[in-house]
Amino acid sequence: MLHRLEDARLRPVWRALLALLYLAITALALTPKPPEGLSTGWDKSNHLLAFGSLAWVSVQAYWRQPRQWLQLLGVLLAYGIGIEIAQHFLPPREADWQDVVADMAGALLGLAVVALTRRFASKR
Repeated sequence: MLHRLEDARLRPVWRALLALLYLAITALALTPKPPEGLSTGWDKSNHLLAFGSLAWVSVQAYWRQPRQWLQLLGVLLAYGIGIEIAQHFLPPREADWQDVVADMAGALLGLAVVALTRRFASKR
């Protein structure tokens, strides 16, 4: 079943989902007070979840080969830094370098999940 996630016919669906993720994450990151119901309760885990999801869906949508993942990490790093810069100018939000660290940890976790699911799927 896991190999079906890699089906090229699903790529447009993954790309649409990726666009929705970027829109939702950007909106949540830049609103003055995001809805409490959309939080894990800890800011850093929100970043882990958001960027882990972005990394996983990005692989399905565009960066399918592991050799491309460094480029993907660069894109996600730039996006995370961009959010923090924007938050610096949007009170009551604040820029926090630790958020960027949590973003990258989430992205790496997302890529690890992709690698593990691929390995598991190839053994079946």
